[in-house]
Amino acid sequence: MAATSRRKQAPIDEARPASANYHANALARGLALLEQMAMRPEPPTLGDFSESTALPKSTLVRLLSVLCELEYAVRVDDRPSYRLGHKVQRLATAYVSSLDLSEVAGRYLRPVADKTGQTANLGVLDGAQVLHICVTEPDRPLRFMAPPGTRDHAYCTGLGKVLLSYIDPGQLPASTPDEPFPAFTEATTTTLTELAEELAMTRERGYALDDNERSAGLRCVAVPLLIGGECLAAISVSGPSGEFTEPQREEYVAALRAAAEGLTADPDFDAALRIVHRSLRPAGFAPAGDP
Repeated sequence: MAATSRRKQAPIDEARPASANYHANALARGLALLEQMAMRPEPPTLGDFSESTALPKSTLVRLLSVLCELEYAVRVDDRPSYRLGHKVQRLATAYVSSLDLSEVAGRYLRPVADKTGQTANLGVLDGAQVLHICVTEPDRPLRFMAPPGTRDHAYCTGLGKVLLSYIDPGQLPASTPDEPFPAFTEATTTTLTELAEELAMTRERGYALDDNERSAGLRCVAVPLLIGGECLAAISVSGPSGEFTEPQREEYVAALRAAAEGLTADPDFDAALRIVHRSLRPAGFAPAGDP
């Protein structure tokens, strides 16, 4: 029977900072061991560490002994194997508490607002509504205003239609009002069939358009934020209808997609967004009195 070969990873020192001296190198190695404990489903053994890091076992023993002494790691058994210690949780809690999704997103939306001259928004789907998490306004008198925390219908807004286009089609009736939907303008879609057709078009072209549907004289384009294949949020620009000609709309979409690329690659944004998602309501939940 042929032995099953296990592929060795690159030596751990290849990932250390180029400027690392002896002490900084030891720190980098110790942090890398903590990362391996975090990534593995079971506590890694000394042999696992040796195989994945290409470090001598004597070096690993010294590093792991220090981590255990400082309570960042715990020796589990005599193999020996190791898991993360309680002090890692303290660091993680401090990290999470320092995150502000609006602040993180604002770093990416500010350039969009400045470049387009329109209000840039970040929103998530909360039940059948869109919750505005971050709103960045341009420096001009005439602009769309929606304070952070504002909620709106999903079926007739750019942000909402992008978010709805990524949910299971079977959930769509639970994520919209009873038919006919309230018509805010002559352009508002009021039936599930029409909305489903528009959502299919939105998914195909990669952005949504609110064309005077929520408020007369206001247009909005929105793009999805896809993380791990999931649409966890959307960003948009909103402003006067006359400033959303087709060429301008294409420029706005390009600016939004560039911002989306930065946002979805930012680990702070990912962590903060997932924290917000844990507090959201299931699809179809819209308490009495909500818009």
